[in-house]
Amino acid sequence: MISPSLVKKIEEAGLDIDLVNHRVAQALAEDAHAGDLTSKATIAEDQISKARFTTRKSGVVAGTLIAAAVLEHCGITNYEIQTSDGTAVNAGQVLITVEGNTRAILLAERTALNFMSHLSGISTFTAQWVKEVSGTHAQVRDTRKTTPGLRELEKYAVRMGGGTNHRMTLTDGALIKDNHIAAAGSVTEAITRVKREFPGVEIEVEVDSLEQLKEALNTGVDIVLLDNMGIEETKAAVEISKNSKAKLESSGGLKLENAAAYASTGVDYLAVGALTHSAPVLDIGLDF
Repeated sequence: MISPSLVKKIEEAGLDIDLVNHRVAQALAEDAHAGDLTSKATIAEDQISKARFTTRKSGVVAGTLIAAAVLEHCGITNYEIQTSDGTAVNAGQVLITVEGNTRAILLAERTALNFMSHLSGISTFTAQWVKEVSGTHAQVRDTRKTTPGLRELEKYAVRMGGGTNHRMTLTDGALIKDNHIAAAGSVTEAITRVKREFPGVEIEVEVDSLEQLKEALNTGVDIVLLDNMGIEETKAAVEISKNSKAKLESSGGLKLENAAAYASTGVDYLAVGALTHSAPVLDIGLDF
């Protein structure tokens, strides 16, 4: 369904081609499992048109390769991506030009726009966070708070916005949270059990007090997630951890307005679930 040249570009972007194929086919089936009734009634079967996918607002682009996959799934091969993913754009920027069967273009339109608008919204929002923490060594990281079925694409969009990915799945390292600690009995016991069961795996543990932080550091944990700590408490946590090898990640209560303040405390990461669960879409349209 997808041309070898596009397959190569998708794989070079770090995306799984089978997943892209499946998600695109699924989305198209959801939108037009019985065809486009309006287009069949109003447009000649052999009509040809030219069209452009264009931004309505400024932002950072992501999802052009997915939109191209949608076009190809609809039988459109005469298109050109004009703006690469990860590019900052202004309103009126042409992202993709296309020429082909008019019915096919309209069949692809909404699904292609849904993918591009959603993913570009994430990359745009991520870029805003990254800009806020510029000048510090803190990195903006996503979470697993993603749309079911779209995690790989959404985390790709985070990368396009300059952010970094945390775990893709539950098998990508251990993240011991409050419920794990409660079930195990203590921070130390939870960490000990993970080390015993999965030696060598990277371990991150969530703490909500400086006393828990000290306990975690004594176990030689890799990363400590500081849950809902204020600025001053976070500064104290950085000071306590300065002689350890553990990295620190702030989480909870983070907003664009205080991102710089948290990053300036010296933490290594800001965990921002909002990158994927609350990013507004970027307005993109299709014009004939």
